[in-house]
Amino acid sequence: MIEVVEYRDAWPALFAELGFRLRAGLGDIAPRIDHVGSTAVPGLRAKPVIDIQVSVRDLEPAAYRAPLEAAGFAFRAGNPDLTKRYFRETSGPRTHVHVRRAGSFAEQFCLLLRDYLRESPADAELYGARKALLAERYGTDRRAYTAEKSSVVWELMRRADAWSQGCGWEPGPSDA
Repeated sequence: MIEVVEYRDAWPALFAELGFRLRAGLGDIAPRIDHVGSTAVPGLRAKPVIDIQVSVRDLEPAAYRAPLEAAGFAFRAGNPDLTKRYFRETSGPRTHVHVRRAGSFAEQFCLLLRDYLRESPADAELYGARKALLAERYGTDRRAYTAEKSSVVWELMRRADAWSQGCGWEPGPSDA
C-alpha cells in the first residue's frame, strides 16, 4: 500500500543520524550527502521514507559500495534509472539511498526541487495534497502512482527553474 503521511518532526533527526553514519564511512568519496525528497521539506506530506542523495565523482560502485553496505544499506541491482545507483536499508528506518554523479542534471534536479519547495509553502502543500490523492487512488500500484505524480513534479520544476533564475540559486553546502 502506498502511504502518504503528514510531515513528521523526527525526519530531520533520522537523516542527521544516517548522514553522519554515511559520512563516516564514505569520507571524501562523497563530495555531498544530502537529505532530499519530501521528508526533507518541512511541513510536506510524504511517504515515510528518508531519501538520501550521495554524490560521487564516479558512478561505478567499486569505490562506494562496500562503505554503504558496511553502513547498513543493500545494493539494489537492476535499477532502471541509469543516472543513479540505488541502495535500501537492511534494518532501521525505511531509507532509500540514491547515488548520483556529482554535478549531474539528476543530482541538481533533486536539490533544486527540494530547495524550491522549502521556499514555496503553497507549492509544497499542492504537491503533498496531490501525492495523498494519488496514493488513495492507486493503492498498491506504484507504477501508476509514479507516472501520475511526474506531471506535477515537472510543473513544479518549471516553477523551480523560474525561481532559480530570479534568485541565482546554487546548491548550498552538503547536509552531512
